[in-house]
Amino acid sequence: MGSPEPVHYKVTEAARLAGVSASTLRLWETQGLVVPGRSDTGHRQYSADDVNRLKRIAWYRTERGLNPAAIREALEAEDPGTETQASDGESPQGVGRKFRSLRHAEGKTLEQVAGDIGISTSVLSTFERTSQGVTFRVLHDLADYYGTTVSKLSGEEETDNRALVRSGEWKLWPETSPGVTVQVLADGRNMMDCHRFVLAPGATSDGAYQHDGEEFVHVLTGRVEIVLDGHEFHDLGPGDSLYFESTRRHAWHNSHDGETVLIWINTPPTF
Repeated sequence: MGSPEPVHYKVTEAARLAGVSASTLRLWETQGLVVPGRSDTGHRQYSADDVNRLKRIAWYRTERGLNPAAIREALEAEDPGTETQASDGESPQGVGRKFRSLRHAEGKTLEQVAGDIGISTSVLSTFERTSQGVTFRVLHDLADYYGTTVSKLSGEEETDNRALVRSGEWKLWPETSPGVTVQVLADGRNMMDCHRFVLAPGATSDGAYQHDGEEFVHVLTGRVEIVLDGHEFHDLGPGDSLYFESTRRHAWHNSHDGETVLIWINTPPTF
């Protein structure tokens, strides 16, 4: 017998259960206090856990008189998030918590960082709690904002160097960006970041980014379009390669109707 389907509440139902108005729920969403799911038609859906969170938010607001920033901090301290184990033994929430720790260390609010990066507060709040929901470009911009790299935050440099990595034994970056899987081909502190990118149909960097160093891209299967400096377009197919300076603003997307697989190397490790 299969497991029962999870219960989803519409915005009016969730508001009634939490004892607030539907407009209040929408306000809390813009403030990053709660991020509901979406139906296939784009309507908000609240799970039972979401409703419990809404009730806690309402209590902190009415009984404690906390503002949105203080409520977020209270919720984070009270409920750091459920832990599930990834294939490499690390929690998928780990990277988001690392970014949150960096923000706290600098004494900045969610609103400040989100505004500086150019994303919504709710997106940043969700990412810090779940390590998901940001695009590849935003992931890079956040790391650059705190003066670090994605490779460091993913723990890539924390392992001992392995001269030999067998097929299928790659470590994985946390899957923060929809449709983008990054497999680590060389562990440890090296002069090169060596990765295997697997891009789902439609996967994209969501805009351009830049950093120090040089890059080499080689297409194994599928097709990828790489745009340099906003005007230089390169449509790469199987067997094609591209070498460019990382200081050039670069953007990319999977231009194939199926999966695209790339070998992507940065030197020095600056992404």
